[in-house]
Amino acid sequence: MASLLAVDLGVRTGLAAYGGDGRLRWYRSQNFGSAARLRRAVPALLDAEPDTTRLVVEGGGPLEKIWRAEAESRGIAVQQVSAETWRALFLYPREQRSGELAKRTAIALARHVVDWSGIRRPTSLRHDAAEAILTGLWGVLSAGWLHALPSSILRPSHDATGR
Repeated sequence: MASLLAVDLGVRTGLAAYGGDGRLRWYRSQNFGSAARLRRAVPALLDAEPDTTRLVVEGGGPLEKIWRAEAESRGIAVQQVSAETWRALFLYPREQRSGELAKRTAIALARHVVDWSGIRRPTSLRHDAAEAILTGLWGVLSAGWLHALPSSILRPSHDATGR
């Protein structure tokens, strides 16, 4: 079965893995402290799910190039997305007025994804892990692994595609 790894770029990185059924398998936040440590860690992170066929990265720049180079050398399809793109799909415009509000809303929505996926609930959920979860959800929708948002994640006035 295929899997997708979603990454919220940064030296403090949010990670989320999805199975081919579109459900979240695991998520976490990890502080690498430097780009050099992140570069050394990327191969092991991609090895964490040996069936990874897609990598979805939120953000760009030098850190994105690290992920892209390693993924492409393994034949993993890479898709880059901006926070504004996935936020437009899942968050109301009023929830995007400030970065802080968008991050709080992402955390709340990510908790619904965790519940729907049937995995252990977080005691605390950092915004980078929450954003990786939602980046990954955007990715599974984009890949066609899910054709619509599950009703337990769907929010009032969004249609099944998240709009």
